Amino acid sequence: MTKNLNTDQRKRLTIHVVDAFTEQQFKGNSAAVIITDHWLSEDLMQSIATENNLSETAYLVKNQDSSYAIRWFSPIKEIAFCGHATLASASVLFCEDPEVQELVFSANAVGRMTISRIENDYIQMNFPNTKPSHVELAPEALLEGLSIKPRHILLNEQAYFAVYDHEDDVRNVTQKQEQLKKLAPHDVVVTAPGSEYDFVSRYFWPANGGDEDPVTGSIHTGLAPYWAERLGKTELMALQASKRSGVLLCRVTEDRVFVSGKAVHYLEGKITV
Repeated sequence: MTKNLNTDQRKRLTIHVVDAFTEQQFKGNSAAVIITDHWLSEDLMQSIATENNLSETAYLVKNQDSSYAIRWFSPIKEIAFCGHATLASASVLFCEDPEVQELVFSANAVGRMTISRIENDYIQMNFPNTKPSHVELAPEALLEGLSIKPRHILLNEQAYFAVYDHEDDVRNVTQKQEQLKKLAPHDVVVTAPGSEYDFVSRYFWPANGGDEDPVTGSIHTGLAPYWAERLGKTELMALQASKRSGVLLCRVTEDRVFVSGKAVHYLEGKITV
């Protein structure tokens, strides 16, 4: 194969791929993590994310105060807030320096986030509380886009919440992507009480990322407050019941939601761009 003569002028970047919200490889949600000294161009960040074809690729740049600015890109577009890629990024940094117990990330949409190592190999993320509000009149595209009619509809800045009575409804519901795309910029999360977990969910995002997101940390900043109020408890264990599945520990306060999970490293390598 002929060597590309421009290779010497291109950048070589370290990339990590991490399975988040799981302690089993090939479960949870995979994210790529790239840490650089300064921001790459937006076009390049999007091209890398599209090439990776994972739910998200996270980019981090270290600030002068030792915190990290973070941005997230799906294969389609830049995303305002992503929990699982935040967990993956923290896991990479914690592994690089085992003495570090706490990190601070910042992003435009969510401000400063404190990420901590806690007991039993969990990583805890401190996010804003984004509790959803009830919707009186559900959009027709939402009702047409789900094969099972929900009991209640809620909404926050990120997504519509379709609430069901039974876990089986969440596991069995199917989506019509062309209908749900009409809800952009909002995605759709379906949720119900769980049999083994406090609540279960699945996340559909055809307008912003793809078919179904395996595990969505960000939406639990809305799910956990809703179920905390319904169940009368502030600490909950959640299952995202996708094919890959993932487990999240949630603790709810008045204005914050602490989302914790584990992570498994899959790949460390170099990309040339």
